[in-house]
Amino acid sequence: MKQAEPDFWVLEYVTITKDPRTGLVVAIGGTDKAADILQRTGGFLCAAGPRGDYHRLPHGLPVAQQRLKATTASHALLAAGHSVHLDPALNMLVTPDGEREAALRYLAGLAERVAAAETTSEVADVLTEVAAPVHGLLPLTREVIVRAWIATGDLQGAAPDEEPEPIARLGDTARSLSEAARAILRARNHAARPTQRPGTTPPPSRAQPSVSRRR
Repeated sequence: MKQAEPDFWVLEYVTITKDPRTGLVVAIGGTDKAADILQRTGGFLCAAGPRGDYHRLPHGLPVAQQRLKATTASHALLAAGHSVHLDPALNMLVTPDGEREAALRYLAGLAERVAAAETTSEVADVLTEVAAPVHGLLPLTREVIVRAWIATGDLQGAAPDEEPEPIARLGDTARSLSEAARAILRARNHAARPTQRPGTTPPPSRAQPSVSRRR
């Protein structure tokens, strides 16, 4: 006798994650009881979405507050018997090594997306992740270099014109990263344009029939 598959109440599962497009921390799924816990313990707000209601944290919360509220809500849900998936990036209990591993996985994922791209627009999406003006990888890396340059000069007590050559070159490196980001964005804009696939030719234009006029 064929054994029937068990019924899983998938809608009772709760996923707490950060939406990459809006930057909002959202909670999807769950029952009314889960919604009550999200609102009471995590400060989540109920919002109407195209596929039904969901919960989100208020706009403008610092990252530390987002992680605190998401972690608190997830543990309260688990304690009440709910099944929860919490984005590791929001988990305050994740070790620094875990964050580093997540960053490495993210970079590896970008490389895999490019390797599997079937259109230039998909390549353009990855280039956007690399060079976007605010949250792109290169601008964020440049910010780290600039802060390291400033901090090293302050800690060593050297005037800008007296910095050792290796430290002074950090400023040049930061400028090079800015130029690289601009070049990548130009390439992104070019790749995002719709293009024909190789080997395709446009359909021949229909010539208008000539009409002879008898005099």
